[in-house]
Amino acid sequence: MTRDSPSDLLVLHAVRVTGFADTPVIAHRYGLDAAETKELLHDAEARGWVGHTAFAGTRGWSLTEPGRAENERRLAAELARVGGADEVRAVYREFLPLNALLQRACTDWQLRPTAGDRLAVNDHSDYAWDARILYDLAGIDRALTPLADRLGSVLTRFRGYDTRFTTALARARAGEGTWVDRTDVDSCHRVWFELHEDLIATLGLDRHAAP
Repeated sequence: MTRDSPSDLLVLHAVRVTGFADTPVIAHRYGLDAAETKELLHDAEARGWVGHTAFAGTRGWSLTEPGRAENERRLAAELARVGGADEVRAVYREFLPLNALLQRACTDWQLRPTAGDRLAVNDHSDYAWDARILYDLAGIDRALTPLADRLGSVLTRFRGYDTRFTTALARARAGEGTWVDRTDVDSCHRVWFELHEDLIATLGLDRHAAP
């Protein structure tokens, strides 16, 4: 039994996990052919599942509500086909405590409270403060690897989150601090956001639901 996902599902799902991206980014997300991706996106647009819009100087695709429902329907059918629902739910339960740690780390990377201002911006002048956050992220990185392995054994499309996170963290530890939390690069935060979206879409949950 194949554990690879069909291209039309991957294109629709890439729009879901990226949130808003143009055709080359959608194609790159799962290593798809650019011409095929463009054709599949226009097919999805004709069915009312995606829309292409411009926002703040950028252009990209996003899911409509019918597209979101169709994406979740296909993901549920795929998960049932491979018999992986129990394993993905188990991984999600282990993911949630790590998610809380990741959110705290990103908040601390952006803010460093002072006696007079609990929302003071972190200017990254306190080496010990930033080093502690990077240490915490390294712990998350180590914990993510076995979870990603388990997800990848269920479906091929789950593979790569751990290596992407490790790469982003390595850049942050090498002095490129924006690779912790920037949303326009493949940062730790960006990778984690996509993984979270992937899990809840696959399980048909929302971000605040219990597993």
